[in-house]
Amino acid sequence: MLGTAPAYLLSWTACRLISAVLPSRVYRMMDDHLYNIYQSLVLFFFENYTGVEVIIYGDIPKNKENVVYLSNHQCTVDWIIADMLAVRQKALGHVRYVLKDGLKWLPLYGWYFSQHGGVYVKRSAKFDVKAMKKKLSSHTKLGTPMYLVIFPEGTRYNPDLKKMISDSQAFASKEGLAVLNHVLTPRMKASHVAIETMREHLDAVYDVTVVYEGMVSKGASRQPAPTMPEFLCKECPRVHIHFERVDIKEIPPESEFFRRWLHERFEIKDQMLASFYNPEDPDRKGKFPGDSQRSQLSITKTLPSLLFLGGLTLPMLFTESGRKLYVRTWVYGTVLGWLWVNLSP
Repeated sequence: MLGTAPAYLLSWTACRLISAVLPSRVYRMMDDHLYNIYQSLVLFFFENYTGVEVIIYGDIPKNKENVVYLSNHQCTVDWIIADMLAVRQKALGHVRYVLKDGLKWLPLYGWYFSQHGGVYVKRSAKFDVKAMKKKLSSHTKLGTPMYLVIFPEGTRYNPDLKKMISDSQAFASKEGLAVLNHVLTPRMKASHVAIETMREHLDAVYDVTVVYEGMVSKGASRQPAPTMPEFLCKECPRVHIHFERVDIKEIPPESEFFRRWLHERFEIKDQMLASFYNPEDPDRKGKFPGDSQRSQLSITKTLPSLLFLGGLTLPMLFTESGRKLYVRTWVYGTVLGWLWVNLSP
């Protein structure tokens, strides 16, 4: 996946040059199509190669929608779960992320996620509300298809990090909020700004809860979620995804009411996770409430992207001039990307 990044960047550059004299809407459509190809390659490895069984609870809408996707956060694979749901709505190219500011340092990717519509945010007092509103407002004006992924906890839940969990619980208690055991106290600012800025553009919020099966020890205590290499090494046999669609009209616009609403959503997640790991009914162990279905992704949706990007990458590596172009793309792309993200207004 990393190896195809230069080929993808060169394809995107050609797309950008071609669309330079065309309306922004045309460029966005081309960019979304290219992003769909690349993310399909990612899903080839994370679904077809690993053979992971995806179990979905709830009904995913068949039609594309403009949404904000809210989920619990445990590991780097969580980003891929959003892809797994989006591809089942044929909305994979529309996935964009709200990312913590430090991720903009990722070579190539940090810059590309930003230009694809992602938003970098800092925590607490450093959070730049104006910058976030400006970027999301521009998407709304252009009518950009939106599948905006946000993890309100702000950082990954790890059962081994006791102090982080206790600090989160102490904050909730201080604020008069319910104390949570299987998720962290959600931060509301990014979610609230995103929903209110794009409210007229959005159809719904997707409330998603994820469990990686196999992450429970023999003593029934919860273990850390798999890392990305562990997942790709087939150490997670199943992923359980609980999906609930919340119509945008049901979400309170006032910040104080929104904060309560968001925390209540995470209370529900906390209860579902508690029941998943230690249910009162032993027959419900390892299951979310409600009916479930195994959702297998057809290899025809992911294999063409592997052949396409692989076909662009391999010729670059077989010639000396191609290898030089490959390396230069990584180096120049990283430097220019950093300048783009950090110095652009």
